Amino acid sequence: MQPEMIITNAKVLTMDEGRPRAEAVAFAGGRILAVGSRAEVEALAGQGTRVVDAGGRTLLPGFVESHLHLVLGGNELSQLQLGGVSGFEELARLFRAYAAKNPGLPLLMAQGAAYEILDHPVTRHDLDKVIADRPIAMMAPDHHTVWANTAALKSAGLLHGAKMPAGHVVVMGADGTATGELLEFEAFSPVLALTGDLHLQLGIATGGEPDPWPSAEQRAKDKEKVAAGLQHCAMHGITSMVNMDGNRYTCVLLKEMEAEGRLTARVKVPFHFKPHMELSELDRASAMAEEFQGDWVTSGFVKMFQDGVVDSRTAYMLHDYPGTTDRGAPLFEHERFKEICREISRRDLQIAVHAIGDGAVRQTIDGYEAAGRPDLRHRIEHIELIDRADVPRLGALGITASVQPPHPPGAMDFPMSTMDHVFHRDRWKDAYLTRTLADHGAHLAFASDWPVTDVSVMRGIQAALTRKPYEGCQDERVGLMEVLRAYTAGGAWAAHMEKLTGVLREGLAADLVLIDGDIEAIPAERLGKTGIALTIAGGRVTHDPSAMAGGAA
Repeated sequence: MQPEMIITNAKVLTMDEGRPRAEAVAFAGGRILAVGSRAEVEALAGQGTRVVDAGGRTLLPGFVESHLHLVLGGNELSQLQLGGVSGFEELARLFRAYAAKNPGLPLLMAQGAAYEILDHPVTRHDLDKVIADRPIAMMAPDHHTVWANTAALKSAGLLHGAKMPAGHVVVMGADGTATGELLEFEAFSPVLALTGDLHLQLGIATGGEPDPWPSAEQRAKDKEKVAAGLQHCAMHGITSMVNMDGNRYTCVLLKEMEAEGRLTARVKVPFHFKPHMELSELDRASAMAEEFQGDWVTSGFVKMFQDGVVDSRTAYMLHDYPGTTDRGAPLFEHERFKEICREISRRDLQIAVHAIGDGAVRQTIDGYEAAGRPDLRHRIEHIELIDRADVPRLGALGITASVQPPHPPGAMDFPMSTMDHVFHRDRWKDAYLTRTLADHGAHLAFASDWPVTDVSVMRGIQAALTRKPYEGCQDERVGLMEVLRAYTAGGAWAAHMEKLTGVLREGLAADLVLIDGDIEAIPAERLGKTGIALTIAGGRVTHDPSAMAGGAA
């Protein structure tokens, strides 16, 4: 077969142990035809082959984003962004300007509001001073807390509280009304419903499906949001992703986009199993796995939440939070969680569990141990704190550590102040481990958790390589090649996609990313500002800012 395109004069880091380095790659029909020297690969060129001179740039397998929220992220791109904002005056200025530009929005929604955005805990009264006559709300970066003004709480029916499942809280004040702070999905979903987009959050919020099923017109609107998210990811070199929200409706949207030629990345979508569900609900997970198993849209895994997050003290800890008697609580009872893990594994489905506190991590490991299926590559998402006794258990049980280099406070955008608030100083050595987990045999898969943090893989690589050890703690960085592997081949393996992507090898998918420079020569502290020169997914150019390959399709 004649190559459609050859990328040559590149520093090719294949992530293939059999041939780790090369100079050129040829592909056609969405598959790699050859990886080798310039002379070997250029000799394959025919009359219709487009030859792209990479100019010494680094060519890698397309990035595998192992944990993000595609639909939510795409939806939020048009909302007010409050990352880096602090103080009432700036908050009010931005909200009022956004309100003026969007007079028809039923809810003025903001994203990225730091827990310390004001010099005191935010209440509805603070937001009433910003805007009182329209519903407004703002989401914390971790997407586990929302603050709403009085108008929003009234419209959502929450001002006087509401009955919530365990772990989901409408925080109430001494006067018997809601303070405006809403913890976890069930508590703030009535506010998000004011936007008219709540059906996009059903998977992660309830595990349910839209009812009634969205019309063709609504699906067209939703696909525009997905397309925006896909385009944003392509700009950062992402060609495959594990989407940690979603449901069958998400898969249907993606399959429609694939048929329309609009799907520009491979997407894996979970079934969400919630604490209120009976085991029989897993029939839906099995059905999704059977229905969606192509090269571009797949399911085959079950997502669960074991706990919340540290900032709101909803992460489940083995010991009290500093200055409190709180430990958080697991969302699943211990023995029942083991039963659930056994049943999911019996169905040959992978499991991914959000576990942040050391109590949640231990309970998750216990569940996987009870399931006894290391071949399914069960994974733990986040692992922000782990008891030392549990560290070797990940490697021993074949568990993947799906961790996010941008998350450790001080590494990228999250402030160091979080550490003092939520971790005892003598436990800092057990927080945000990477090197230690890898040294004990855990498989690493890296990600951003976008839109919790910036989806930029290059910024994530910089964070992984430049993160400073916490005071008195070990250095948790891994080397450049280990970082790149965790964003490519490691992520593909963790997602059961290693026979398709993650490595540049003859016969695998033509998923490639061209870094705008020599990644081994660029100082680590400058990697985050290094651009993506070219993204190719399945042989299709999805990002080409300088038209070096003829422009994106």
